[in-house]
Amino acid sequence: MTATVSIARSAPKHANVVGVPVATSGAVPRSLGLTRAALAAHGFDGKVGQTLVVPAANGATQVAVGVGAPGSLTTQALRTAAAALVRAASKHAVIATSLVDLDGVDASAAAQAVAEGALLASYRYAGIKAKPNTTSLAEFILTVGEKRAKGAAAGVERGVATAAAGALSRDLANTPPSLMNARHIAEKAVELAGAAGLTVEVFNKDQLAAMGCGGIIGVNRGSTEPPRMVRLTYTPRNPQAHVALVGKGVMFDSGGLSLKPNEGMSTMKLDMTGAASVLAAMTTLKTLKCRNKVTAYLMCTDNMPSGSAVKLGDVLTFRNGKTAEILNTDAEGRLVLADGLSLAVEDGVDAIVDIATLTGACMVALGNKVAGLFSNDQRVADTMRASSAATDEPLWQLPLEQSYRKLLDSNVADMKNVGGPYGGAITAALFLQEFVSDVPWAHLDIAGPMISDSDDGWLSRGSTGFGARLLAEFATTFTK
Repeated sequence: MTATVSIARSAPKHANVVGVPVATSGAVPRSLGLTRAALAAHGFDGKVGQTLVVPAANGATQVAVGVGAPGSLTTQALRTAAAALVRAASKHAVIATSLVDLDGVDASAAAQAVAEGALLASYRYAGIKAKPNTTSLAEFILTVGEKRAKGAAAGVERGVATAAAGALSRDLANTPPSLMNARHIAEKAVELAGAAGLTVEVFNKDQLAAMGCGGIIGVNRGSTEPPRMVRLTYTPRNPQAHVALVGKGVMFDSGGLSLKPNEGMSTMKLDMTGAASVLAAMTTLKTLKCRNKVTAYLMCTDNMPSGSAVKLGDVLTFRNGKTAEILNTDAEGRLVLADGLSLAVEDGVDAIVDIATLTGACMVALGNKVAGLFSNDQRVADTMRASSAATDEPLWQLPLEQSYRKLLDSNVADMKNVGGPYGGAITAALFLQEFVSDVPWAHLDIAGPMISDSDDGWLSRGSTGFGARLLAEFATTFTK
C-alpha cells in the first residue's frame, strides 16, 4: 500500500501523530507542551533528523522533529526530518506535520522534499513471504498556511511522482533475479509506458545481433535467458533539447567465466539498478512537465558462465564498429553500455547520461554513500551536480584522466576491456568515452550507493533506487 499525501490547514482529528518542527535554538512551539530545558533533559536538541516522541493523554501523539539551526533550513534537512518523523511513528497510519510551513525554503520545493522523505522512508519491499512486508503509513498530511498552500500543492504532486520513481526502481532491483530477467523488465516497461506518455520499442536477441550490438550479445552468450534492449521516448511539444539516458541492466552478474566469489555475487541481482532507475525516471517526466525530449536505452542481459560464454581473449565488435579484447568477463557493464551509447550518438542528442553499477574501484574511492561522476563537458557535469544537490543523491566528480587511456591499449583490438589494477573507475569511464563521440556526456558509477544495509533516513534496507530522482531532475533542468 502506498500512502497518500495531502494538504490541510491544520492537523485533522483522525491524525494519530503530529510532527512538530523544533530548531536548535529559539522558541519551542507551545503545542508541544515542553520547554527547551525539558527537551534537553530527554537528549533532544533539535539537530536535523532528531526525534522525540511526546505521548499525549488525549488526542494525537506528538513527535518533536529536529530541523537544525534557525535560518539554515534546506530541502535536504526537510527530506531527512520527514523521514525521521515517519520512522519514529512507524506503527501509525495517519501522520500530520507542519514541516512545510517553515520560512527559508520555497513552499513547492519544501513540500516536494517532505513528501519524498516520508514516502521513501515508509517504503517496504513486499518480499516473497507468506506475510508480505507492509507499511503502516496510509496518509501523510502537510499542514500549510493559506499563503503557501498553492506552492505546496504543486510540490506534493512532484514529490509523490519522484518518490514513486524511487520506489519503482527499488522494487525492480529488489526482485529475485528469476522473477526479474531481461524479458520481465521489458514487459514492465511496456506496461508502464502508456500512462507515462512514453513510446516504447523492445529489441530481441536477433534484432540486436542484426544491429551490430556485439557488446550486449557477447555478454549474453553464457546465459539461457535472451537479452533485451528497451528504447523509451518522451516527446513534449516543442522540445527544448534532447537528452539520452543509458542504463546498465545486467539482471544478474555472476562475473561470467571470471566468476565472482559467493560474497561478491550475493547482491548481484542489483546489478541492473542503472536500468531500473532510468525506467523509473522516465515515468515521472509527464508529471514533471519536462520540456526536453528524453530517449532512454535499457541494456538488459544476464552475465553467466557456460560453455558458450565469452572467453578471455575473445574480441567483441560494438555498434559503432570499435572492437575490444575481453580480458575480464566481470568487466561486462561497460560492454553492454557501449552499444547503448553508440545508439544514443546516432540519435543526434544534445547530451548523454549513462548510469551503472560499474566498478568496485569507485566504491573503494568513495564508499557506499556517494556515486562517481565523470564527464567530458563541465557544463553537463555542473548540471548533474546541481541535480544531485536538489535530490540529495550525492555525487563526487572524479577526473577523466586522458593519460590513462594507454592502459586500455590492446595488440589485437582497438582496446582492452580492463586497464590494470589501479584507477579502475577512471579506466572504465575512459572505455565508455570511446562510444560517445563528441557529444556532451556524463557517466555515473553507482556501485557504492546501489544498496543500503539498514534503514537510514529516507533510505530503506536493500536497493536504494539511487539515480531515479537524480535523472528525472537532470532531464527536466538540462539546457543546451
